[in-house]
Amino acid sequence: MSLIQEDRLERPALPALPGPSLAGVEDYLALLKPRVMSLVVFTALTGIVLAPQGIHPVLSAISLLCIAIGAGASGALNMWWDADIDAVMARTANRPVPAGRVMPGEALGFGATLSVGSVLMLGLVANWLAAGLLAFTIFFYAVIYTMWLKRWTPQNIVIGGLAGAMPPMVGWAAATGSVSFGSAVLVAIIFMWTPPHFWALALVKSDDYSRAGVPMLPCVAGPDETRRQILLYALALAPLGVAPAFIGLGGPIYLAVSTVLGLIFVQRAWVVWRVREGEPARRAAMRLFGFSLVHLFGLFFTLLAEKALGVAALPDLLAGWM
Repeated sequence: MSLIQEDRLERPALPALPGPSLAGVEDYLALLKPRVMSLVVFTALTGIVLAPQGIHPVLSAISLLCIAIGAGASGALNMWWDADIDAVMARTANRPVPAGRVMPGEALGFGATLSVGSVLMLGLVANWLAAGLLAFTIFFYAVIYTMWLKRWTPQNIVIGGLAGAMPPMVGWAAATGSVSFGSAVLVAIIFMWTPPHFWALALVKSDDYSRAGVPMLPCVAGPDETRRQILLYALALAPLGVAPAFIGLGGPIYLAVSTVLGLIFVQRAWVVWRVREGEPARRAAMRLFGFSLVHLFGLFFTLLAEKALGVAALPDLLAGWM
């Protein structure tokens, strides 16, 4: 049974704010969710760099800018729609829309304009496959996840995580005009990483989500089931994180780094599963949440570093030894 009242899942209308907003540049930057945008740019860059066909540095930079703007547009649309629940959550109450610094219509117009502009520009600069993938990503995050899944199912993060996982494939498509198994593996890593990353935070912020009527897994299934799911996802993520080394995207350095990071992730997920009471449980969840960022950054940074250093892919090295 859900601990969330069904009537809380309906999005109430925001109260009208009188007069124009007095938003500053910093408020519109906040609408773009710059921390999320930085992760999108980093993983998209990895897709561009690892792609087998090169792309002119200027076109690469413009493509990354388009992907970043598209990600920011998704964030703005998310903040427009979610302003009602953001207003009752402590960690989001000061966002520009619920705080009244940006009018809801302004956030909507800002996000919609950036969405259309980023997709059209990426199509013109790179190719229309990449633009189509970017449009799908924006739509999936802003409509499928934000407007539907987030308020409807505790699997919101699981299914909705596809939007945040797509940037490497968008970058790959921008460079090559195609997608591949390699780009799909990069997407799969982020997709599997997302639930334990967010659920670790949700364990700590479950009261916030309950108050806002968002059916996050700890609120619906309870903290113990959430801990079990975190451990299961960590166990699945560890071998998946190693996979790029065996499909020609990573070399021996990546194999070593991904193995160590995966084992640490599993160990911290195990601690979260075992420690279930009081402040130690909260610390364990936050340690996993913090390390999850290090884990994802470490995987993609190592792939980029090997490429920059000219390290041979692991299959090529093994073939040379045989």
